[in-house]
Amino acid sequence: MKHDYDAQHLNIEAFAIANGSIAGTESLARFGRLLEEAQGAGSQNPVHLTAKGMTRPNGSTSEQIWLALTAEVALPQTCQRCLGPVDVPVSFAREFRFVASEEVAAVEDEESEEDVLVLSRDFNLLELIEDELLMALPVVPKHDVCPGAVKLQVADMDFVEEAAEKPNPFAVLEQLKKKP
Repeated sequence: MKHDYDAQHLNIEAFAIANGSIAGTESLARFGRLLEEAQGAGSQNPVHLTAKGMTRPNGSTSEQIWLALTAEVALPQTCQRCLGPVDVPVSFAREFRFVASEEVAAVEDEESEEDVLVLSRDFNLLELIEDELLMALPVVPKHDVCPGAVKLQVADMDFVEEAAEKPNPFAVLEQLKKKP
């Protein structure tokens, strides 16, 4: 049986129990905070995403709800070396475990290695994807090899600074010593 899932209104529990999956492409324009990071450029760039719901045994009689999520996008940025435009590939692949309440999530998130989220019948998967892509952004976007010559000096090469003689800090004391 084929299911069509809405990534903005996803019942996580039903999605996981059905071993549901979503694979698709969304326009960067649907992700406002990412578009803001791109300074409005590349709004038509595709964000490729996949989501897979699953259940795993938790050691007792019940099953844990899990979500495997991946996404990637080429995000227009400004190269911090040459100050030219650069499309930075940003991607992530993560798994999330879902629990019943905020209180349980807060406790288990501190104690466990995995990412813990609260189970929801109306979960916005696109918001989670945007959060993860924002966290995956490089601190300093730059080309691997800049297309043009990078100016690494502030002064011109033909500028010659004359060496000024530094005054002796004890010269004033010497003058005081010579006074009658």
